[in-house]
Amino acid sequence: MMRRSASLQSLLIYGLSGPIIALNVWLLSVLFHYFQHPITILSVAAILAFLLNYPVQFFKQARITHAQAVIVVLLVTLTLVVVLGVTLVPMLIDQTIQLLNKIPDWLTSSQRNLEQVEALARQRRLPLDLRVVSTQINANIQNLVQQLASGAVGVAGTLLSGLLNLVLVVVLAFYMLLYGDRVWLGLVSLLPANIRKPLTASLRLNFQNFFLSQLLLGLFMVVTLTPIFLVLRVPFALLFAIVIGIGELIPFVGATLAIGLVTILVLLQNWWLAVQVAIAAIVLQQVKDNLLAPKLLGNFIGLNPIWIFVAILMGFEIAGLLGTLVAVPIAGTIKGTFDALKSGQSGEFVSPFTITYESGCDEDRKT
Repeated sequence: MMRRSASLQSLLIYGLSGPIIALNVWLLSVLFHYFQHPITILSVAAILAFLLNYPVQFFKQARITHAQAVIVVLLVTLTLVVVLGVTLVPMLIDQTIQLLNKIPDWLTSSQRNLEQVEALARQRRLPLDLRVVSTQINANIQNLVQQLASGAVGVAGTLLSGLLNLVLVVVLAFYMLLYGDRVWLGLVSLLPANIRKPLTASLRLNFQNFFLSQLLLGLFMVVTLTPIFLVLRVPFALLFAIVIGIGELIPFVGATLAIGLVTILVLLQNWWLAVQVAIAAIVLQQVKDNLLAPKLLGNFIGLNPIWIFVAILMGFEIAGLLGTLVAVPIAGTIKGTFDALKSGQSGEFVSPFTITYESGCDEDRKT
């Protein structure tokens, strides 16, 4: 009887866990969509603070205070942002506008190619009918032209909104670097002591290492693909290389989807050039995945690839693009916390921002 009751209890627990998880995912999705803008701003600012914490710790080795190191890093970051905003951003905006203007022409030329293929098939008496594809291309062209016409009106408002959001992100990241430890201590103080230590250590390990590694891998793809695309005379070479580099921020699937998108866009113009673009991008992706990624990422996440895909899908369902970016480090944080609890090694408590307490210089030097 005891065994039966224990088995029934286990079945009941496992049976209810699925609906409870589904309900929590749905609730998180509703909450995110309701508070989407502030959650996005806070999340991006926190990721930026995680990344900027590395140079802050570097400058602190020069025996300057934490606040001075934060100010120096903030000034350097703002300088880089201004330089990129003056040089790179206008070029990307110009290439994006030109690309959007070229896409209807490319779709029209691809439609003509389909018609030529269909005529050749008729001459050889092959049962090939591409009228459905041709009709869909015409519909896409009309929709694209309408979207361009309607989107051109809101360009100024979009740029202004993006600029305001950027200012908010930088300001919040600055204050997180200064006072993030106090906020974090206040939050984790609500948790049991055996949980707060491994949770903080796992969070710092996963978020800092993950995003820093993904940014370096994305930068590698941009730096290597840009000259290759220029040699191949790929139109909008810089823009396409940056699209693939940004796709690298989404692990496992992001770079592949970005390469597929760029290949399809080039295919609309020149199929042989699209083949060369795909080969070059795939070769560099393999170099990145097999040589660079293991050294940068290592096994600090420790998740099975299947669970990584599940985490990405759930993150996208809950929070869209932002969810796909943070799904893997969040899943790694959860797994690292549970592993530490099982092993009984909670470790020493350190703030995820590795910001020192202000109770004295000795404590400042210890951290």
